Formats: sequence, C-alpha cells, structure tokens
Amino acid sequence: MPVPVPRPRAIPAVECGQAPAASPDRGPSTEQAPSGTHPAEHPATRHEKTPENATEKRENPTDTRTGTHTGTDAGPDRSPRDRTESAAPTNLTVLLIEDDPAGSPIVPDLIDQAGKPIRVRTARNLTEAERLLTDDVHCILLDLALSAPSPARPGGDGTADGEGDGEGADELAVLRHVLELAPRHAVLALTSSSDAERGAEAVAVGAQDYLFRDELDGRLLSRAIRYAVERKRSDSAERRLAEGRLRAQENRRLERGLLPTPLLAGSPLRFAARYRPGRSRALLGGDFYDVVRTPDGTVHAMIGDVCGHGPDEAALGVELRIAWRALTLAGLCGDELLGTLQQVLEHERSDDEIFATLCAVDISPDGRRAGLCLAGHPSPLLAAPGVPARLLPYDNNGPALGLLQGARWPRMQVELGAEWSLMLYTDGLIEGHVGEGRERLGQDGMVEMVRRQRSEGLDGEELLRAAVNEVRRLNGGELADDLAVVLLDRTA
Repeated sequence: MPVPVPRPRAIPAVECGQAPAASPDRGPSTEQAPSGTHPAEHPATRHEKTPENATEKRENPTDTRTGTHTGTDAGPDRSPRDRTESAAPTNLTVLLIEDDPAGSPIVPDLIDQAGKPIRVRTARNLTEAERLLTDDVHCILLDLALSAPSPARPGGDGTADGEGDGEGADELAVLRHVLELAPRHAVLALTSSSDAERGAEAVAVGAQDYLFRDELDGRLLSRAIRYAVERKRSDSAERRLAEGRLRAQENRRLERGLLPTPLLAGSPLRFAARYRPGRSRALLGGDFYDVVRTPDGTVHAMIGDVCGHGPDEAALGVELRIAWRALTLAGLCGDELLGTLQQVLEHERSDDEIFATLCAVDISPDGRRAGLCLAGHPSPLLAAPGVPARLLPYDNNGPALGLLQGARWPRMQVELGAEWSLMLYTDGLIEGHVGEGRERLGQDGMVEMVRRQRSEGLDGEELLRAAVNEVRRLNGGELADDLAVVLLDRTA
C-alpha cells in the first residue's frame, strides 16, 4: 500500500467534532507541535508546551491562512520515501493512537537522543490517524485496547454495536489495519502488563516491539521509539537488498538461458567461445553468436554486434541470433539469409539509426572449404599448422545490416585445408587500448598476439582465455565494449 499522500493541512479533532475543545481556563493547546505545523491544527494532548517548542515554532513557521509549511525540514525536493527513511532525523515525531486522550496520561514527556523533545500527535481512531499520518511521522504508538473498527464502517470511531469489547473479533485487527495504512513506519504496541502474550502476538503480526502501558516512563519509551525507528529502517533496507538480489538472480538466469547452445552433434569440429558484456554486472550484451550443423553435414557459424551496449541492444541481438538459427535450419544461407535478417532488424529495432554487423561462415561437410559473408564486420582469422595466422579476405565486405535498402552481401569461397583453426570475433577484441595512450590493438595487433600464443602451444579454450586476458591487460582494466569470440578447430 503506498505511503499516504501528505495533506496541506491536518484537520484537528476539535474542528471535526471528535474531541472536546480546550476550555478557556485550561489555556492554550498542550500538544507538542510537529515541526512546521501550527499547534492549533492538531488534537490536544497532555504535553505542556516548552520554551523549546516556542523556539521550534519560530524556526519552522507555518502560514496560518493556508496551513502550508514554510520551514526547511521537509522540502519539496525530497520524496516522501526519502523523508520517511532518511538517516538520523533531527527530530522524532510520534503518532499516538488511543481512544481516550482525555483520560489518564499513558505517554510521559519524551526526549530524543539529542535532548530535544519528541513531538507527539494523538489520534482517537483510525480516521484521525490516517489524516495525521504525514511524512514527518517516524513511529506509531498503538494502544491495543483500541476497539476494532466496524466492518460496516471501516476506519470509523471504533464503537460498532456488539463489538465494543472485541469479543468474537480479531483482537489485532486494528494493528493489522495500521500496518496496512503505514507500511514504511515503525509501530510500537502498547498493552497491559497482564497481557504480555498479546504484545508478543503483535510483534509476530508486524509491530517492531511492545511495551506495557502501565510501566512506561519517559526514558524507556524514548529509547524504545528510537530502537523501533532504527529497526524498521534496517528491516526496510534489508528487504530492498533481498529484493534486489532476487531480481539480479532472475536476470542472470534469464540472460544465461538466452546464450546459445551450439548444435554440433555429429560434427568432428571442436567448438570454444568466450563472451564478456560491456555493461557492469550484466551477462548479456549487444554481441551475439551461434553455431549449428544442418542435416547435410554443413556447419554454419555466425557472430554479430548490435551497435550500443544497453538492454535493448542485448534483446535485439538475441532476436537476430534466434532468427539466424531458424533461417539456417530452414535452408537459407548467404545473401538470402542476410537480406531476411535485415528485414527482422528493421522491424524489431527501436530506432532507425540502430544497425548490426555480422560475419557468417558455412563450412562444407568435408571441412576443407567454407563460404564467407561479411556485413560490415571484421574478417575472421585463420590459422593452420606451419602457417602463420592471417585474416581471411574482406574485399567483398557488404554493408552492416540496417544501413542500406536493397543491399547485397556476396558469398566468398575460402579454402581451409585439412587442419585449421578459425576464429570469429567482435570489435571488442580489437578496439581495446594498448597502454595509457590513444593507440588501439587493432586487427594487426590481434593477429600478432594470436601467432605468439599459438607458438606457445595454446589452442581451444586456453587460447581464447589467454587472448581475452591479454587484451584486458593491455587495456589497463575491463573493456568498455562487449566482446565475443568463437573458435572452431579441425584436426587431421
């Protein structure tokens, strides 16, 4: 339930006929006025006005014509939640809910930790309590002897026919109602010393603590109020932390499920991949890849990059990957497949400026040849025993998907040989800086790095791990861009 919206002026019980007005011989109202509120705007309580109250009134004036606070302790630039849960309040305000404010006092004079008086407002029933429950209230003192509200008149004066003694009704109904009314406020339950079990039940329902009304003194109650406020703040922070962790776990499970599972059953090729999103604490970025083997024995591999690094780009990358897999399994390849992917991108992107680069290869069933299509993407790296690693030709590189209507993407035939390693990558691997200057690793630097690492006997997962770690080391820390690398190996 949301926090009650603050009212510009709280209507006192005297004005609405629910409490007797102070007689002339009793002098002015004795409520300790909340900061920024005129004393005459609230029901009378039993606390005498102190010089400190008068000083507080001068420091936090109120326009008596509009009831608008003109002080500074609850400015408009702070949200209700901030004001309710802000740390270390300078003054505590307590809302006492009891149905006999004119009887014997149950709340003594209260002093906070700084020696300032704790301000007390008194409500005779839940209707008054809801009206007086403004953002500057930190704690609610609820007398459990308060009669439960009538079902026919929820929030009424608590004197329903046949229910005044609470028999047959939920004895903690009022507490439950208050907890629903003020989910962000600390609540202290007041009960008699002969009814400790009821106080314990109140804590089990949701109150921060319970006290015996016939054993209260100012020091005990002041300490209990401070404790309840801090405990509620701690509980709220812990709940938000737990909710955040739960959302993060759900997001990780979702993102992990969206990463591809290669379909290579029956293929002699070995597969390895590394993936690092550029977004902090994310598992999925705008880069995407996939590998599938079709029934004719052809192995299709793809890697791509959606411009941008946010969740929208990550979602679009997943859509393109799934579309590529479906189209590939349906028998499309080369220019026809990329043209259909461009249509998917144009329909799914959130902005006309968004585009995606892509590299697609289809390796023949014998593993000696491959077709290559490039859509604005860096060319793959090919390495073989006794042959230095090199980039595949990229002269017929077509435009990125989503840039040009009617674009074409020629398919190039590439000879692979009997034994080879083919590495597909996104620009996150080559655009990291080298040292503290503006120089970037680039494709030439990547080729030299892979040549050296292969000469050291690295291949497969070890090669990819070493390459990514070295790129991060050269960059001086985490990379700003998403990074994806796919490695396919064929041994004789």
